[in-house]
Amino acid sequence: MRKIKDVLRLHFDAGLKHRAIARSVGTSHTTVSDYLKRAGRAGLSWPLPDGLDETLLEQRLFPPAVAIPTDQRPVPVWSTIHQELKRKSVTLALLWEEYQSLYPEGYRYSRFCDLYREWSGKLRLSMRQVHKAGEKMFVDYAGQTLPIVDRHTGEIREAQLFVAALGASSQTFVEATWTQGLPDWIGSHVRAFSFYGGVAEIVVPDNLKSGVSKPCRYEPQINPTYAEMAAHYGCAVIPARVRKPKDKAKAEVAVQVAERWILARLRNRTFFSLSEANAEIRRLLEQLNRRPFKKLPGCRQELFETLERPTLKPLPAVPYQFAEWRHARVNIDYHAEVDSHYYSVPYVLVKEQLDVRLTATTVEFLHKGQRVASHPRSPQRYGYSTLGEHMPKSHREFAEWTPQRLVNWAAKTGPHTAALAEQILSSRAHPQQGYRSVLGLIRLAKSYTPQRLEVACQRALANGACRLKSVASILKTGLDRQPLPETSEQQLSLLPCHDNIRGADYYH
Repeated sequence: MRKIKDVLRLHFDAGLKHRAIARSVGTSHTTVSDYLKRAGRAGLSWPLPDGLDETLLEQRLFPPAVAIPTDQRPVPVWSTIHQELKRKSVTLALLWEEYQSLYPEGYRYSRFCDLYREWSGKLRLSMRQVHKAGEKMFVDYAGQTLPIVDRHTGEIREAQLFVAALGASSQTFVEATWTQGLPDWIGSHVRAFSFYGGVAEIVVPDNLKSGVSKPCRYEPQINPTYAEMAAHYGCAVIPARVRKPKDKAKAEVAVQVAERWILARLRNRTFFSLSEANAEIRRLLEQLNRRPFKKLPGCRQELFETLERPTLKPLPAVPYQFAEWRHARVNIDYHAEVDSHYYSVPYVLVKEQLDVRLTATTVEFLHKGQRVASHPRSPQRYGYSTLGEHMPKSHREFAEWTPQRLVNWAAKTGPHTAALAEQILSSRAHPQQGYRSVLGLIRLAKSYTPQRLEVACQRALANGACRLKSVASILKTGLDRQPLPETSEQQLSLLPCHDNIRGADYYH
């Protein structure tokens, strides 16, 4: 009490500042401020009234707190507190302040937090994570499958079950697909976004190959198509850690619920098509999302409409179109091979490796992120799609790769090899389209010998089989070691050189 009296004297009598008083009496300036506030509330100044001893002074400055029985303190609605915590930027401290503004005699902050944690600890393990509205969508495949019967053959094919769940509301999306491959994986995401009518900030998948090319705890490598889809919808993909199911506990629970609520109810049903199965899944899914929670008020659908839907990002104007990404290297004929078809690119990119983006209708080539060529996708195997603007005006940069240069190179093996090379080049709409075949023909001399290649080319010309594959077949089967049938030069000159005209001796 002596320090309190000194504080009052120095403040009222000497007029010192708080920090000067603190240095004088050996205490902190906050303690000085607290003493003066208490004296003000008690109506005391300096000098103190006569007869006010230290005991009475302590009672007036530090009155005992009004004891309120625990059973009379207002108890917060913990389920409401739990739901409010799912909103963005909402904390327990903010909720306690709001509680205190309504009930000043209520629990202090530490007790408020202890009681909430005690209440939330009684929930299921999956509910202990606090998910913000609109923040995460968890996706996974169910372990169980749905049998689909072929109506004509009776063959049973197992369909996969894709499951998605939002973090805050647990609103669930389920559909059956034939596979877990990349096209079905991407298509299920697109339909899930459409089902929710919006996009969460983060998608949390498992580490299946369709989504994650290379799992890693710190920097997982996302499949390029999956990453492109995420960029189209403006969300991020953050895979769960390998062998860490708690990272996607919401998906684990959603899968379990889908298996028990949907697959178990369909166990005695026979489906003959995927669309028929998905129609029944949608009916049961609506019941699941409207099913009341056991330990929380409301249901998934109600929480989704009131809490989560307003926070989702809007859908883009056009849904994502599935595209597959590959790599292709440009050959000297400025064509790149994709699915056994050859597409032209600008000739300046010869020998460069390009990124290839494949959709159902188009093939796009990109170099360092910039699109350099685009073609309609062609199903023709070993065909060519060539654009005139991709061809060089002159071959100065690549003068060594001219048709005559290749013919002269083939002539080093022999005249028949040169004649066959010339025949291959002249049979194409653009000579450059025959470069690969002539290079392959010349390379056969390394696998066999130049002498055998020359004889095989002679036999191919005699039989009218002017193709690289025909020469390779002659060498492989050893037909070049058998004598050619006697044929007059006049007959050979009248014989057209055509792939479909080989002569009877070709089949001996």
